[in-house]
Amino acid sequence: MEDLRRKNEEFIRKIKEINPAYFDELKKGQAPEYFVLSCSDSRVSPSVITQMPLGHMFVHRNIANQVVSDDESFSASLYFALKHLKVKAIIVKGHTGCGGIKAASSDKEENELRGWISHIRNSFPNDSSELSLDELAKINVLQQVENLKTHPIYKAYGDNVEIRGCLFHVESGELERLT
Repeated sequence: MEDLRRKNEEFIRKIKEINPAYFDELKKGQAPEYFVLSCSDSRVSPSVITQMPLGHMFVHRNIANQVVSDDESFSASLYFALKHLKVKAIIVKGHTGCGGIKAASSDKEENELRGWISHIRNSFPNDSSELSLDELAKINVLQQVENLKTHPIYKAYGDNVEIRGCLFHVESGELERLT
């Protein structure tokens, strides 16, 4: 915890050196351009890998960046982003080396993850045994983009809000646009 506190103090100091009124502006509210659905993986933080400042991305994260229509948390985030924040674009961002993809492609199952892993498996083609994990991660992103297009909240409030799929390459740092 001491390290987190120290890093936070450093963050505040650096921001205030550049713009002393930065936090005064932040407290006025948010108007992000993007709603980002990203994997929960600690290596793929959307704002860090794109160097976007605070206030530019409204982010929802879950294992393997899944769009599940009966996921109340995702639906609430999507609704808030579209209805109240009026985001201009939605980004579904997966990544190489995804543990959720790896778990879904294996036969091992843990009771606590079984339900969620089944959602990930549903995004795979019927015969996916010959595909690499990174190919499956790409296919998963593309499927989540399609799932989002049919999500009831997006259909009701997403007029003219484009959806983009991207894959972050952990091994190089590249953010590849898929759609």
